[in-house]
Amino acid sequence: MLVSGRKQAKNQKRPTKNQSVEVDICILGAGPGGATAALHLANAGHRCLLLDRAAFPRDKVCGDALSGKVINELRRIGPELPARLTAAPMQVPSWGIDFFAPNGRRLGIPFKPDFDKTRDAAAGHIAKRIDFDNFLVEEVRLRPEIDFREGLDITQHERLPDGRWRLRTADGTTVATARVLLVANGAQSAFARQIAGHALEPDHHCAGLRAYYDGVTGLSPDNFIELHFIKDFLPGYLWVFPLPNGQANVGVGMLTKAVSARKVNLRERLAEMLDTHPALKERFAGATRLGPVRGFGLPLGSKRRALSGDAYLLLGDAGSLIDPFSGEGISHAMVSGRHAADWAAQAVAAQDFSPDFLKQYDAAVYRRLGQELRLSRAMQRLLNFPTLFNFIANRAVNNPTLAETLSSMFMDLDMRERLRKPSFYVQLLFGGK
Repeated sequence: MLVSGRKQAKNQKRPTKNQSVEVDICILGAGPGGATAALHLANAGHRCLLLDRAAFPRDKVCGDALSGKVINELRRIGPELPARLTAAPMQVPSWGIDFFAPNGRRLGIPFKPDFDKTRDAAAGHIAKRIDFDNFLVEEVRLRPEIDFREGLDITQHERLPDGRWRLRTADGTTVATARVLLVANGAQSAFARQIAGHALEPDHHCAGLRAYYDGVTGLSPDNFIELHFIKDFLPGYLWVFPLPNGQANVGVGMLTKAVSARKVNLRERLAEMLDTHPALKERFAGATRLGPVRGFGLPLGSKRRALSGDAYLLLGDAGSLIDPFSGEGISHAMVSGRHAADWAAQAVAAQDFSPDFLKQYDAAVYRRLGQELRLSRAMQRLLNFPTLFNFIANRAVNNPTLAETLSSMFMDLDMRERLRKPSFYVQLLFGGK
């Protein structure tokens, strides 16, 4: 389907940017969630309109890690996409995670035990969002079924008497009318706040900062991502993710509720930890920051919210689907994009855009992500107990079963289910294998 689409795209005449159109399906936002939805619709032979206020490539503040779930979602779009990503110079393969417990204990856990880089495909990758999002958008550009328009900031969403949505820019220009909206325009989505009612709740929202560095020493030769749980910074954490060309993505995240209650200045704390923490200060002594420290907010999936309503679906960050422990949002956006494409197409076929019909999209997304989000919420709460965190890290060093379980929490939901079984805690306490 992708190959034939590329051939057709060369001769396909597309509407101009400002030409108003009537469509069945319109997607707001061309990040991973929106682009994934558009590509799945195209694969199924459905046309759609995809709008984004930016022109690609564009930057997005993020940790930049691509988990194994991202690779699985790419494969669902097109079986050749994972290999194309792996071959791209914009990314580095990642083979595991280095956890640094509050007591300083390093726990290195490969995604695959006994991995062989010459034989095995990497389970994870790291790529700047400016590059990864554009990787998906370049696939979008090749598809004649997708009317993709950049640089259009939709600020007005109005329901017409016939039930359609009218979409207009700030100057009142009508861009389109649509039967159903797939809202994938990110954490700051005005639609999600004003129409879907997703209010910012400090206990279910994370504040974060990110900066790019060059010259950081001590990075893993196998591109393990680093998560530092520093005692006097809990319940927040600091990350260091290696990138191509010797660069690194460095940042911090903390629940907005904790930031407010403790009056934490994240910018000052990040600089302080990089300058003074024993595990970091020498590694950053000769490093150069590339550009500014940029802030962002993460609406977490630690609370189940409605993902649909009357003729609309919320995707990714706009649906508050970010993992509350790891902060991962890319794969969850892509999962929601896949299901949104399915249920939008079914709604068009049934000519039923009612909340009752579209609730089936919520059910599909939460069947895939709900248990994972609940368990991640429980793990997030453990950050309030550094002594317990240290105990788990100490046990995992000499307990392969526990180490494997911690690794798989980031890769596979079935392994996370071990946390619900008494046998897990027997292994934890007594070192069973």
